[in-house]
Amino acid sequence: MPTWNALDLDRRDDGVALLTMNRPAVFNAFDETLIAELDAAFELLGGDDSVRVIVLAGAGKHFSAGADLQWMQRAAAASQEDNLADARRFSAMLARIAEVPKPTIARVQGAALGGGVGLVCACDMAVASEVASFSVSEARMGILPAVIGPHLVNAVGLREARRLALTACRITAAEAQRVGLVQQVVPAEGLDAALEACISDLLACGPAAQAEIKQLYARLAPGPVTADARELTAQTIARVRITAEAREGFAAFLGKRKPHWNSKE
Repeated sequence: MPTWNALDLDRRDDGVALLTMNRPAVFNAFDETLIAELDAAFELLGGDDSVRVIVLAGAGKHFSAGADLQWMQRAAAASQEDNLADARRFSAMLARIAEVPKPTIARVQGAALGGGVGLVCACDMAVASEVASFSVSEARMGILPAVIGPHLVNAVGLREARRLALTACRITAAEAQRVGLVQQVVPAEGLDAALEACISDLLACGPAAQAEIKQLYARLAPGPVTADARELTAQTIARVRITAEAREGFAAFLGKRKPHWNSKE
Protein backbone atom coordinates (compact mmCIF):
# COMPACT_ATOMS: atom_id res chain seq x y z
CA MET A 1 0.00 0.00 0.00
CA PRO A 2 1.51 3.38 -0.96
CA THR A 3 2.20 5.96 1.70
CA TRP A 4 0.85 9.43 0.93
CA ASN A 5 1.46 12.72 2.71
CA ALA A 6 -1.69 14.58 1.70
CA LEU A 7 -4.21 11.78 1.09
CA ASP A 8 -5.91 9.16 3.24
CA LEU A 9 -7.30 5.98 1.67
CA ASP A 10 -9.94 3.83 3.37
CA ARG A 11 -10.85 0.60 1.57
CA ARG A 12 -14.16 -0.95 2.57
CA ASP A 13 -15.12 -4.61 2.30
CA ASP A 14 -17.95 -3.76 -0.11
CA GLY A 15 -15.55 -2.42 -2.73
CA VAL A 16 -15.82 1.27 -1.86
CA ALA A 17 -12.59 3.28 -1.75
CA LEU A 18 -12.78 6.55 0.20
CA LEU A 19 -10.04 9.01 -0.79
CA THR A 20 -9.79 11.97 1.57
CA MET A 21 -7.67 15.02 0.84
CA ASN A 22 -6.02 15.59 4.21
CA ARG A 23 -4.77 19.18 4.32
CA PRO A 24 -7.48 20.73 6.52
CA ALA A 25 -5.21 23.53 7.76
CA VAL A 26 -5.25 25.00 4.22
CA PHE A 27 -8.79 23.83 3.41
CA ASN A 28 -7.39 20.97 1.28
CA ALA A 29 -5.80 23.34 -1.21
CA PHE A 30 -3.65 21.39 -3.62
CA ASP A 31 -0.02 21.78 -4.52
CA GLU A 32 2.46 19.67 -6.48
CA THR A 33 2.36 16.93 -3.84
CA LEU A 34 -1.42 16.55 -3.63
CA ILE A 35 -1.76 16.67 -7.43
CA ALA A 36 0.79 13.87 -7.80
CA GLU A 37 -0.82 11.80 -5.04
CA LEU A 38 -4.34 12.16 -6.47
CA ASP A 39 -3.04 11.08 -9.87
CA ALA A 40 -1.28 8.05 -8.38
CA ALA A 41 -4.25 7.10 -6.21
CA PHE A 42 -6.78 7.14 -9.04
CA GLU A 43 -4.38 5.18 -11.24
CA LEU A 44 -4.00 2.56 -8.48
CA LEU A 45 -7.72 2.29 -7.73
CA GLY A 46 -8.72 2.32 -11.38
CA GLY A 47 -6.65 -0.80 -12.00
CA ASP A 48 -7.87 -2.68 -8.93
CA ASP A 49 -10.69 -5.12 -9.75
CA SER A 50 -11.77 -5.21 -6.09
CA VAL A 51 -12.68 -1.50 -6.18
CA ARG A 52 -16.25 -0.77 -7.29
CA VAL A 53 -16.79 2.89 -6.30
CA ILE A 54 -14.38 5.75 -5.52
CA VAL A 55 -15.45 8.59 -3.20
CA LEU A 56 -13.40 11.80 -3.18
CA ALA A 57 -13.72 13.85 0.00
CA GLY A 58 -11.94 16.58 1.92
CA ALA A 59 -10.98 16.52 5.59
CA GLY A 60 -12.22 19.22 7.92
CA LYS A 61 -14.64 22.05 7.24
CA HIS A 62 -14.24 22.42 3.46
CA PHE A 63 -13.92 20.22 0.38
CA SER A 64 -11.10 22.10 -1.38
CA ALA A 65 -10.02 25.72 -1.62
CA GLY A 66 -8.40 25.02 -4.99
CA ALA A 67 -4.80 25.91 -5.67
CA ASP A 68 -2.48 26.45 -2.72
CA LEU A 69 -1.45 30.13 -2.68
CA GLN A 70 2.19 29.31 -1.98
CA TRP A 71 2.16 26.98 -4.98
CA MET A 72 0.67 29.78 -7.08
CA GLN A 73 3.36 32.20 -5.88
CA ARG A 74 6.06 29.72 -6.86
CA ALA A 75 4.40 29.34 -10.26
CA ALA A 76 4.29 33.10 -10.79
CA ALA A 77 8.06 33.26 -10.27
CA ALA A 78 8.79 30.28 -12.52
CA SER A 79 9.39 30.22 -16.28
CA GLN A 80 6.64 29.68 -18.84
CA GLU A 81 8.14 26.25 -19.58
CA ASP A 82 7.95 25.26 -15.92
CA ASN A 83 4.38 26.54 -15.70
CA LEU A 84 3.45 24.52 -18.78
CA ALA A 85 4.83 21.34 -17.21
CA ASP A 86 2.96 22.14 -14.00
CA ALA A 87 -0.32 22.75 -15.82
CA ARG A 88 0.08 19.54 -17.80
CA ARG A 89 0.46 17.56 -14.56
CA PHE A 90 -2.72 19.13 -13.17
CA SER A 91 -4.57 18.47 -16.42
CA ALA A 92 -3.42 14.84 -16.46
CA MET A 93 -4.64 14.37 -12.88
CA LEU A 94 -8.11 15.69 -13.70
CA ALA A 95 -8.22 13.45 -16.77
CA ARG A 96 -7.24 10.48 -14.60
CA ILE A 97 -10.21 11.16 -12.32
CA ALA A 98 -12.62 11.70 -15.22
CA GLU A 99 -11.48 8.61 -17.11
CA VAL A 100 -11.04 6.12 -14.26
CA PRO A 101 -13.19 3.06 -15.15
CA LYS A 102 -15.10 3.16 -11.85
CA PRO A 103 -17.99 5.36 -10.73
CA THR A 104 -16.75 8.36 -8.77
CA ILE A 105 -18.58 10.56 -6.26
CA ALA A 106 -17.46 13.90 -4.84
CA ARG A 107 -18.56 14.43 -1.23
CA VAL A 108 -18.77 18.21 -0.71
CA GLN A 109 -19.33 19.38 2.84
CA GLY A 110 -18.16 23.01 2.63
CA ALA A 111 -16.53 25.29 0.10
CA ALA A 112 -15.21 24.16 -3.28
CA LEU A 113 -13.25 26.95 -4.91
CA GLY A 114 -11.31 27.28 -8.17
CA GLY A 115 -9.63 23.99 -8.93
CA GLY A 116 -11.72 22.42 -6.19
CA VAL A 117 -14.70 22.95 -8.49
CA GLY A 118 -12.65 21.21 -11.17
CA LEU A 119 -12.30 18.16 -8.92
CA VAL A 120 -16.09 18.10 -8.41
CA CYS A 121 -16.66 18.34 -12.18
CA ALA A 122 -14.15 15.58 -12.95
CA CYS A 123 -16.09 13.14 -10.76
CA ASP A 124 -19.13 11.40 -12.24
CA MET A 125 -21.48 12.84 -9.65
CA ALA A 126 -21.48 14.96 -6.53
CA VAL A 127 -23.44 14.98 -3.28
CA ALA A 128 -23.31 18.24 -1.33
CA SER A 129 -24.34 19.58 2.04
CA GLU A 130 -26.86 22.39 1.85
CA VAL A 131 -24.25 24.68 3.46
CA ALA A 132 -21.69 23.96 0.73
CA SER A 133 -20.70 26.76 -1.64
CA PHE A 134 -18.90 26.94 -4.96
CA SER A 135 -16.88 29.54 -6.87
CA VAL A 136 -14.87 29.35 -10.06
CA SER A 137 -12.68 32.00 -8.50
CA GLU A 138 -9.58 32.26 -10.69
CA ALA A 139 -10.45 35.59 -12.37
CA ARG A 140 -10.40 37.28 -8.95
CA MET A 141 -6.63 36.59 -8.93
CA GLY A 142 -6.05 37.72 -12.49
CA ILE A 143 -5.83 34.23 -13.95
CA LEU A 144 -8.40 31.97 -15.56
CA PRO A 145 -9.91 28.51 -15.04
CA ALA A 146 -8.20 27.06 -18.09
CA VAL A 147 -7.31 23.47 -17.14
CA ILE A 148 -10.61 22.86 -15.35
CA GLY A 149 -12.51 24.54 -18.20
CA PRO A 150 -13.37 21.44 -20.27
CA HIS A 151 -14.60 19.61 -17.17
CA LEU A 152 -16.66 22.64 -16.08
CA VAL A 153 -18.23 22.94 -19.54
CA ASN A 154 -19.03 19.22 -19.54
CA ALA A 155 -20.71 19.55 -16.15
CA VAL A 156 -22.80 22.70 -16.56
CA GLY A 157 -22.77 23.63 -20.26
CA LEU A 158 -20.92 26.39 -22.09
CA ARG A 159 -23.03 29.43 -21.19
CA GLU A 160 -23.24 28.63 -17.48
CA ALA A 161 -19.51 27.84 -17.40
CA ARG A 162 -18.80 31.26 -18.94
CA ARG A 163 -20.96 33.00 -16.33
CA LEU A 164 -19.28 31.23 -13.44
CA ALA A 165 -15.78 31.86 -14.81
CA LEU A 166 -16.33 35.49 -15.84
CA THR A 167 -18.00 36.61 -12.61
CA ALA A 168 -16.15 34.32 -10.15
CA CYS A 169 -19.37 34.56 -8.13
CA ARG A 170 -19.97 32.37 -5.09
CA ILE A 171 -23.04 30.16 -5.53
CA THR A 172 -24.99 28.11 -3.02
CA ALA A 173 -25.39 24.35 -3.08
CA ALA A 174 -28.98 24.81 -4.27
CA GLU A 175 -27.84 26.86 -7.26
CA ALA A 176 -25.03 24.40 -7.93
CA GLN A 177 -27.66 21.67 -8.15
CA ARG A 178 -29.80 23.81 -10.46
CA VAL A 179 -26.97 24.28 -12.96
CA GLY A 180 -25.84 20.63 -12.78
CA LEU A 181 -22.63 21.06 -10.82
CA VAL A 182 -23.93 18.68 -8.13
CA GLN A 183 -26.73 16.12 -8.34
CA GLN A 184 -28.00 16.05 -4.76
CA VAL A 185 -28.13 18.56 -1.91
CA VAL A 186 -29.03 17.44 1.61
CA PRO A 187 -28.84 18.81 5.18
CA ALA A 188 -25.34 18.61 6.62
CA GLU A 189 -26.32 15.87 9.04
CA GLY A 190 -27.70 13.78 6.19
CA LEU A 191 -24.69 14.02 3.88
CA ASP A 192 -23.23 10.60 4.66
CA ALA A 193 -26.62 8.89 4.49
CA ALA A 194 -27.19 10.37 1.03
CA LEU A 195 -23.72 9.28 0.01
CA GLU A 196 -24.42 5.72 1.16
CA ALA A 197 -27.70 5.63 -0.78
CA CYS A 198 -25.85 6.67 -3.93
CA ILE A 199 -23.17 4.04 -3.28
CA SER A 200 -25.86 1.39 -2.81
CA ASP A 201 -27.35 2.23 -6.22
CA LEU A 202 -23.93 2.00 -7.85
CA LEU A 203 -23.07 -1.33 -6.23
CA ALA A 204 -26.33 -2.81 -7.51
CA CYS A 205 -25.16 -2.35 -11.12
CA GLY A 206 -22.71 -4.38 -13.18
CA PRO A 207 -19.12 -3.14 -12.82
CA ALA A 208 -18.15 -4.00 -16.38
CA ALA A 209 -21.29 -2.27 -17.66
CA GLN A 210 -20.38 0.85 -15.66
CA ALA A 211 -16.88 0.87 -17.15
CA GLU A 212 -18.44 0.55 -20.62
CA ILE A 213 -20.82 3.44 -19.87
CA LYS A 214 -17.95 5.71 -18.89
CA GLN A 215 -15.94 4.81 -21.97
CA LEU A 216 -18.88 5.17 -24.37
CA TYR A 217 -20.33 8.38 -22.94
CA ALA A 218 -16.90 10.04 -23.05
CA ARG A 219 -17.18 9.73 -26.85
CA LEU A 220 -20.70 11.14 -27.13
CA ALA A 221 -21.34 14.86 -27.44
CA PRO A 222 -24.62 16.82 -27.22
CA GLY A 223 -26.08 17.55 -30.62
CA PRO A 224 -27.32 15.68 -33.67
CA VAL A 225 -27.16 11.88 -33.46
CA THR A 226 -24.79 11.21 -36.33
CA ALA A 227 -24.35 8.00 -38.28
CA ASP A 228 -21.01 7.51 -36.51
CA ALA A 229 -22.67 7.86 -33.11
CA ARG A 230 -25.41 5.41 -34.07
CA GLU A 231 -22.88 2.86 -35.27
CA LEU A 232 -20.70 3.31 -32.16
CA THR A 233 -23.66 2.69 -29.84
CA ALA A 234 -24.90 -0.29 -31.87
CA GLN A 235 -21.47 -1.90 -31.93
CA THR A 236 -21.05 -1.34 -28.18
CA ILE A 237 -24.36 -2.88 -27.10
CA ALA A 238 -23.96 -5.82 -29.49
CA ARG A 239 -20.59 -6.60 -27.91
CA VAL A 240 -21.71 -6.13 -24.31
CA ARG A 241 -24.96 -8.12 -24.60
CA ILE A 242 -23.02 -11.39 -25.03
CA THR A 243 -20.67 -10.92 -22.04
CA ALA A 244 -20.84 -13.08 -18.92
CA GLU A 245 -21.91 -10.07 -16.86
CA ALA A 246 -24.87 -9.38 -19.16
CA ARG A 247 -25.97 -13.03 -19.06
CA GLU A 248 -25.82 -12.94 -15.25
CA GLY A 249 -27.75 -9.67 -15.16
CA PHE A 250 -30.53 -11.02 -17.36
CA ALA A 251 -30.71 -14.28 -15.37
CA ALA A 252 -30.86 -12.43 -12.05
CA PHE A 253 -33.60 -10.12 -13.29
CA LEU A 254 -35.73 -12.96 -14.63
CA GLY A 255 -35.06 -15.04 -11.52
CA LYS A 256 -35.96 -12.11 -9.23
CA ARG A 257 -32.67 -12.34 -7.34
CA LYS A 258 -29.64 -10.16 -6.81
CA PRO A 259 -26.89 -10.59 -9.38
CA HIS A 260 -23.73 -12.37 -8.27
CA TRP A 261 -21.53 -9.34 -8.88
CA ASN A 262 -23.04 -7.76 -5.80
CA SER A 263 -20.23 -7.97 -3.23
CA LYS A 264 -22.74 -8.25 -0.40
CA GLU A 265 -24.06 -11.59 -1.66
